[in-house]
Amino acid sequence: MVAIAATLDCRAVTPTRLEPAPAGLAPGRDVWLKREDEHELGAFKWRGALPAMQAFRDAGATAVVTASTGNHGAASAWAAARLGMQAIVYAPEGSARAKLELIERHGGEIRILGADLDVAKDEAQRVAADEGMPFFADGAEEAQYGGYAAIADELLDQLDSRPGAVVVPVGNGALLGGIGLRLAERSPATLRVGVVAAAAPVMAECWEAGRVVERGAGPTIADGLAVRVAIPYAVDVLARTAQRMLRVDERELATAIGALAGAGIRVEASGAAALAALAQVEDVAGPVVLIVTGRNIDEALYRRAVEDPGSFPSRNATT
Repeated sequence: MVAIAATLDCRAVTPTRLEPAPAGLAPGRDVWLKREDEHELGAFKWRGALPAMQAFRDAGATAVVTASTGNHGAASAWAAARLGMQAIVYAPEGSARAKLELIERHGGEIRILGADLDVAKDEAQRVAADEGMPFFADGAEEAQYGGYAAIADELLDQLDSRPGAVVVPVGNGALLGGIGLRLAERSPATLRVGVVAAAAPVMAECWEAGRVVERGAGPTIADGLAVRVAIPYAVDVLARTAQRMLRVDERELATAIGALAGAGIRVEASGAAALAALAQVEDVAGPVVLIVTGRNIDEALYRRAVEDPGSFPSRNATT
């Protein structure tokens, strides 16, 4: 059994808002947005990083090595600063500048290496072992799941009725794992839905197979969902908590970014994934809650998504 009690009470930080979806986003449907993008870091990752970093500190660590495309690294640096620690963050080449700036702003040391996250992660693990520091593998720390379970606690307390479904973007799977564990306890009738980028479907394929599978990942604008190598711990949790896994393509992600922009909400592609999948979640009774995971996106990509979503590839394109 996975323990999901957070080491550090994430409610010490103000809960994020749950709000009805603005008019036009989901006409005729009872849809709510859980606004994780409104945290000062612009993403949900602080919820897992804070209890995990405290666990490392309590075990005697003063510095932690991790790897990230951005949001996890920023959250690790933020948590480290709060706890009097140092975060060393390996990031792949081409990481979003907006996210790297967040890491720097919160005192993290950035080391750029490799063509994708898993190459950066391999080097980070090697350095951590060589220098005797703990390696913080995003999605592999039990404490993270307790931090993410707090999102489910909040939305259940904020909503007047039990949700028919909660739709969660899936990168390494820890977010859906933590939310799913709590929903299974407190609201078992709520459908627990994950969304992956069609270009990076490894977590969906692992869930469908019921085991870790080998799968590459193509380029995707949703860098937070661009997982190539599955984390076994997360695969095990999702096997027992997720009830559906949906795929969204690049054009669907861009279209969802534009729709949210039209409602005055700036999001990154990962943060738009739940809305992008909403059309695939039609057979539920009761409110549908979409987890809006983050807003940290480079301006050029954001403008392209808003102004020209048709320029992104679609699974249904004939040319």
